[in-house]
Amino acid sequence: MKENSMSGPRSLGDFLRARRERLTPEEMGLPSYGRRRTPGLRREEVAQLAHIGASWYTLLEQGKVSNPSDQVLDSLAVALRLSSAERRHLHRLAKPFERETGITQEVSAGLERMVLALDPNPAFILGNGWDLLIWNKAAELVFRLPGFSKPMREKPNWLRRFLTDRVIRMNSTDWQEKAQVMIARFCADYAHSLQDLRFNELIEEFTQTSEIFRTYWPRQDVQFAVDCHKRWINPVIGDMEFEYVTLQQPDHPTLKVVIYAAAPATVLTLKGLLKI
Repeated sequence: MKENSMSGPRSLGDFLRARRERLTPEEMGLPSYGRRRTPGLRREEVAQLAHIGASWYTLLEQGKVSNPSDQVLDSLAVALRLSSAERRHLHRLAKPFERETGITQEVSAGLERMVLALDPNPAFILGNGWDLLIWNKAAELVFRLPGFSKPMREKPNWLRRFLTDRVIRMNSTDWQEKAQVMIARFCADYAHSLQDLRFNELIEEFTQTSEIFRTYWPRQDVQFAVDCHKRWINPVIGDMEFEYVTLQQPDHPTLKVVIYAAAPATVLTLKGLLKI
């Protein structure tokens, strides 16, 4: 796999280039001299806005400078008008050695018991690359997942399921918008795992199998999951309402505990269907 291919690792330089190509000299208050061969700002203009040397910035974007200081990264974030999520992503990409430590797919007995005990609230744990590691009965029902206790050749992947499941697409009027958000969150999580074989295999797979992934992955949009209210109608279950919560352990940032805390009416419906 080539380092600079669409499906290859997303480096700090790739992210900087993607962001400067979205800005124009006019919106940054810079003079523009005629038509440009490529979109966006020139490297020299970014360096000028960030108050750093143009040659040094060029080397940084080319991946020939490692471990830039936090001060430089903050200056680049201001110059490129990064959002708070994009700023966090920039810092993650710039700290490869801190990022690559502690990647694990192991779930403690305590976490497993907690997830299984949360019925009738759907809950699951995502591992590196969004592989589903553990899920409860309510999650099986609401998201049409296979039985967790049943033997399976390969556990489901949360993003693959969303991108390829025809039922999900048919039942989601805003499927494309949701897919863009999920790809942006997937990109944000990838900053922890640039050299991880499993994550890169998934990127290669989704690039080959999903048109929307091929379209939006190179943009390097990033979002972080936040607590929010979710409501939708399931053709089988009916109207459902949840508070969506994502939890992460500080020593295992690639593990996510995802909980759909059901509203009282939804709790009653799910209890009846689960017979609990």
